Amino acid sequence: MPKSRNRTKQTRPLEERMAEQAAKLRQEAATMSAGPEREALLKRIRLAEVGSRISGWLSSPGLQTPD
Repeated sequence: MPKSRNRTKQTRPLEERMAEQAAKLRQEAATMSAGPEREALLKRIRLAEVGSRISGWLSSPGLQTPD
């Protein structure tokens, strides 16, 4: 019997979810002292922000260049 996939319907756009994740991670990073864990968190923040921008750009009409 094949496994059924767990599909969920997203109610918010990807850009919004990624921006929210970046904001939460930024708050967490603000409480951390300098070190490798904080740097890894800052990298995740940058990736979430870039992903949000790219997703917004890809879903824009006419694929206009990001500002």
